[in-house]
Amino acid sequence: MQLIDTHTHLDFEPFDDDRSEVLTRSLAGGVERIVVLGVQQANWQRVWQLACSEPAIYAALGLHPVFIDEHRDAHVDQLRDWLQRLRGEAKLCAVGEIGLDYYVEDPDIERQQQLLEAQLALAAEFALPTLLHVRRAHAQMIATLKRYRLQRAGVIHAFSGSWEEAREYLRLGFKLGLGGAGTWPQAQRMHRVLQQLPLDAIVLETDAPDIPPVGHAGERNSPELLPEICQRLADLKGIGADELAAASYRSSCELFGWR
Repeated sequence: MQLIDTHTHLDFEPFDDDRSEVLTRSLAGGVERIVVLGVQQANWQRVWQLACSEPAIYAALGLHPVFIDEHRDAHVDQLRDWLQRLRGEAKLCAVGEIGLDYYVEDPDIERQQQLLEAQLALAAEFALPTLLHVRRAHAQMIATLKRYRLQRAGVIHAFSGSWEEAREYLRLGFKLGLGGAGTWPQAQRMHRVLQQLPLDAIVLETDAPDIPPVGHAGERNSPELLPEICQRLADLKGIGADELAAASYRSSCELFGWR
């Protein structure tokens, strides 16, 4: 089974003591490539160094809406400088993690929107896909993406919306990132959506160290659990794990421009 983990935060502190061992076990389990996403200006260098030091790791850089209070206007200009400097680098695969989060307490909706649009403009300028975080903001995100009509789309990370919302994203060329959340029995709506999704709409992810799959409550999530996530999602869809893995692998390679 060949797998690609399209969304992780392996640079985060929970992996500081055993990051190399996690990578070794993940690779042994068939996880051939792992995307690590920057979430704020302060961690871009760490993410990039990790990608440069590990053949299996690729980097995305962005300003995450959850950390809005830590972002400064100058950080958008600095992100553009990073993307300009790294243009053409094989290890840079996307702009992300960016998006909208209306689930946080008292969200600054206007500033989130401004930050999102500034980064979508950068994705368009540098012809990079986007890795999008969307919580309780699907209608606004869909409306925004319809205005931008990006040359290269991207992934709706940890998708948990309705079938109608899923269809809108698919019409815009986006893939849906599915991971541990969809493996839990209470995720009934996600199970119904999964049944309807075409295979080429799905890319697999862990969001490690967050959102562990069923059976791992309270544990650190990890790319090593991606084969288990794949198996459980495939069971819910009524197909073989190898079929889901192969479809996700193809879609991920197409999305990021990998052979």
